[in-house]
Amino acid sequence: MQRPHPTQSEKILNADEFIVSKTDSHGKILYGNKVFIKISGYDESELIGSPHSILRHPDMPKIVFKLLWDRIMNKEEIFAYVKNLCKDGSYYWVYANVTATLESNGDIRDFHSVRRKPSAKAMEIIPTLYSQLNTAERSGGVQASKVLLDKVLNEKGVDYDEFILSLQQ
Repeated sequence: MQRPHPTQSEKILNADEFIVSKTDSHGKILYGNKVFIKISGYDESELIGSPHSILRHPDMPKIVFKLLWDRIMNKEEIFAYVKNLCKDGSYYWVYANVTATLESNGDIRDFHSVRRKPSAKAMEIIPTLYSQLNTAERSGGVQASKVLLDKVLNEKGVDYDEFILSLQQ
């Protein structure tokens, strides 16, 4: 499937809408609720079995996904702001919570994500921060954006979780 060309058209979740999806341990979509299917613009049959990265917007810094994958593969929950790419090239922002579902023996079975509309406060800060992280990545790779993210967090005197959660309040 050919990746869509990003446009400047934004779709906005309603405050009472939640996007729910489940992926296997390799990131292939197993389930998406009606809100997920509708906002993405894909048919359910196009999403199921596809890698979740089908929705990855080029404006997303790689360091955010590295942090996400590091956390969930370590069976830790993570909250993150994500800009997703729709089939028609439009985009939408979400405040995502991603967790691993574990088998009774402790092995990861799959991943579950619930996403909702990000706060106005987050949308005043996150797009600019992500642009800065992308600039760092273009010049110095993921490690450069990690250094920048760590610097921002240190200057604020918070860790990643405190920062992200504070923006949604």
